[in-house]
Formats: sequence, structure tokens, C-alpha cells
Amino acid sequence: MNTDDALLVSRVIEGDALAFRTLVQQHERLVFHMVHRITNRAEDCEDICQEVFMRVFQKIHLFNFQSRLATWIATIAYRTALNYVKKEEKHTAHTLNEEMPMASKELSAQQTMERQSVHEAVHQQIARLPVHYRTIITLFHLEEMSLQEIQTVTGMPEGTVKNYLFRARKLLKEQLQKQFQQEEL
Repeated sequence: MNTDDALLVSRVIEGDALAFRTLVQQHERLVFHMVHRITNRAEDCEDICQEVFMRVFQKIHLFNFQSRLATWIATIAYRTALNYVKKEEKHTAHTLNEEMPMASKELSAQQTMERQSVHEAVHQQIARLPVHYRTIITLFHLEEMSLQEIQTVTGMPEGTVKNYLFRARKLLKEQLQKQFQQEEL
């Protein structure tokens, strides 16, 4: 148990607003990455992140230090974002005017690469991965969580996490190779 986390949690439970602000500042990057990767909609991220931290505040008294505080918060972010995606999928299924989350195909591959760095190209391709793949790859590579922590956050067995990580990397590699090959044409 991290003593800093224990102190912070106890202060938040006691109603210390500054402690809660500190908790948010320490974990907002993690929550934003989780939410953004799962929802793939920048315009909704802020609202969902606020909802995540409201849930953290409401449930902080239930945190029992069986995992790291960051892992517990990531779990809440993961579930909140997945619930949002499920609601949106139901809503989208009922509308005829579906928006594609993919990048515009009006630009040629060469124009696209001229406008973005390799870093942006990788993130764009990650955003196109299925939700579970982009979540796992984000947690592992961007948030540097261990496989066990990812298992705790997602509730998936470790073997599934490893499998999704392998598949996500493979799919990402294929997408990037395809994108770069199109540019060369």
C-alpha cells in the first residue's frame, strides 16, 4: 500500500477538497487516455472524465487498497467509458445518419502523411482498432500498466489480455504498413 495514496484517500473521505483536487490532478491523464481511447470521441471526453471523477468521489470510501489507487481509478474510467460506448451504439443504431469515426478518406494517403507526424499516424491507427484492442494497447504502452493491472482494470483473464495485446500490435502493424505502402504509390 502506498502511504501517499492512503493519506490522500483518507483526506478525501474526510471531505478535504484540496486532497480531491490533488487526486484528480494526479490521475486526470490516465482517465483521459482511458476514456478517449475507448470512446474515440474527443467532444465527449471532458464530460465522461468528469463523470468518472464524480464516481471516484462517491465510491472512494469503498477503496480497500487491494490494488493501486491508479488501477482502481482506471477500472472506474474503463467501465464508465464502455457504458457510454454501449449507449452510443444503441443510439446510433436507431439513427440513419451515422457518423464514421474514421479519418476522412477524401485526402490521399500522401496528403494525410504530409499533414501529420509519424506519432500522429500511430495514434490515428490506434483509434481505429476495436475498443478492447485500443484499450489494452493504451494501458500497456501509454499508461505502462502491467498485465496484472490491466487484468484488474478490465476484468479480463490475463491470457485474454496477452492475446488482445498481441492481436492489437499485429493489427496496428498491418494498418501502418498498409498506410505507408499506399503513400509510396
